[in-house]
Amino acid sequence: WATDHPGGFSDDHVITLKRLIPRFALVAKLANRERLTQNVAHAYLGEKAGGRVLDGQIKLGDGQNIRAVIWFSDLRNSTPLAEQLSREEFLGLLNDYFDALAGAAMENGGEVLRFIGDAALAIFPISIDGDGYSDAEARERALRATSEATTRAGKCNADRIKSGQTPFRYGIGLHVGDIMFGNIGVPSRVEFSVIGAAANEAARLEGMTKELGETILVSQAFADGLDVPWRALGDHALRGSDRLMTVFAPPVSVSSC
Repeated sequence: WATDHPGGFSDDHVITLKRLIPRFALVAKLANRERLTQNVAHAYLGEKAGGRVLDGQIKLGDGQNIRAVIWFSDLRNSTPLAEQLSREEFLGLLNDYFDALAGAAMENGGEVLRFIGDAALAIFPISIDGDGYSDAEARERALRATSEATTRAGKCNADRIKSGQTPFRYGIGLHVGDIMFGNIGVPSRVEFSVIGAAANEAARLEGMTKELGETILVSQAFADGLDVPWRALGDHALRGSDRLMTVFAPPVSVSSC
């Protein structure tokens, strides 16, 4: 406490302040607890998913159908890396990789919903009722995020090599589709995530990066919404499906910056 009153606090002032302190402390504790709860929910679930959970969407099956750009990224050669590196070294590599890729997605407005081992699932929601981006903006943000991820990963790997550490490689798949955004699991243990064919297709698309020797692949559903000189790579069957998907790679300036 501080005062500019001549002579400082009077005895009556001190008595009043001592009476008020417990009440102020209670209000401060409640405000701090609410802020801490929000921070924890956002850190573990993502901002939008965390907000929904705090708003009471905690029942199994709670959720809604949305349209979104879906980002799926995965670390290459993770099993050999885990066997070759110490636990601390492998965890350090994972954190560097996630910081470069998931960090770029989040900084461009994407929301990382799940870390699946060494893979990351993120979405850029397309607005239907004002909650999200326009169709074009969602695609532009996702593509910009892949470019920034490439730059960040390149700088990080250069630093890792300079310090004698193992660099990492990865793949990214971008797709657009309708997904269900909500709670899945069992009544006693739920997870807020996305499900649907489009999410599975994004993961399969990323898996094709190894076969086609590309770091970033996008579906025709994604490519059609942006005026970009895509590199057409033809039709390919999705793993576990008989359906063909027309696949594109970004311009070299995006995928290798």
